Amino acid sequence: MTKHRPRLNEEEYKLIQEFRGIQRNAESVDLNHKDVKQGWLKTKTASLFFKNPSFKEPDFDPDKINWEEVVKNANLPNISPPEQTDVSMTGQFDRLVITDTHIGMNPNPNDGYSLYGGKWDEEELEERVDIVLHTVLSRRKSNILIIDELGDLMDGWDGKTVRRQHDLPQNMTNQTAFDVALRFKINLVGNLAQVYDKVHVNNICEDNHSGAFGYVVNSAFKIAIESMTENVKVMNYRKFMNHYRIGKNVFIISHGKDSENLKFGFTPHIKDNQIQKITDYIDEHFLYQPDVRIEFSKGDSHQLLFDHSSSDKFDYFNYMAFSPSSSWVQANYKKGKSGFTFFNYRDTNDYNIHHEFFKWKK
Repeated sequence: MTKHRPRLNEEEYKLIQEFRGIQRNAESVDLNHKDVKQGWLKTKTASLFFKNPSFKEPDFDPDKINWEEVVKNANLPNISPPEQTDVSMTGQFDRLVITDTHIGMNPNPNDGYSLYGGKWDEEELEERVDIVLHTVLSRRKSNILIIDELGDLMDGWDGKTVRRQHDLPQNMTNQTAFDVALRFKINLVGNLAQVYDKVHVNNICEDNHSGAFGYVVNSAFKIAIESMTENVKVMNYRKFMNHYRIGKNVFIISHGKDSENLKFGFTPHIKDNQIQKITDYIDEHFLYQPDVRIEFSKGDSHQLLFDHSSSDKFDYFNYMAFSPSSSWVQANYKKGKSGFTFFNYRDTNDYNIHHEFFKWKK
């Protein structure tokens, strides 16, 4: 039987030749052409930018990663006991809230000509950890510490948010950002664990910047810190809304925006449909009980706004970002403030709040 040989027009023939060029160039440097997303084909007379039609986005499954091996080979910081201040232990528990650390973000990408500039690298991150440690140790009132990290720990993967809808200026590779984030969390929690009898860490891993990357870092952190200490318990949450109870306090924790469905997320000033969504969650989990205080805690908006009035069932607290503002936020909104919040809880509705603001560095 004679094989059918289809005729190609000039455009189809050109496409085939370009594809063969992609294959040849990839194989010349020992790469599988399916792993090459895009590049340049160059000849003596021309240069052609291409996007590879056979490129397959790699399957990223954090559950298949050997975390023990990752942690064993990581360059982890040595934990040394911080200086302690004599304080009276009069509280039920202390609580530290950190959100929107955005490790890897470049707040000043345009050759130093962003509106306000900004410095955000490992050195600045370490300085801010020192400020957190000093603040917590000088203000602690309990031997129990709750740490809530409300998402967007990482700025993005491959310079994009988890939704991959737009590019992000970044100053670290994925690998560097992972190492920096892991050291950051171990340095912070490891030092605090030497002061408190019990430390409970709650990490939100469903957000719009970090996504699976944030879960990867927090999974490695959980294995590392729980093997290095005996008094630290880590919970990594992969749902949009989660909660925990301590005494007669219930904390519903969320980033405020998820990785896929909520296009705009929970706003700084809560709307009626958002009040209903949180109320439905409270009813679904039977959280509303006599003498119980409920707080909905969120990040995402990078604003510090505490609302006690919009709902009779819960308080609605927005927490400020740990990182400085991005170049985009500087241009579209304002310079902004960054920092963290520390609480001493004596009873259900009896607590002190301290907001620590970081100095802006260019």
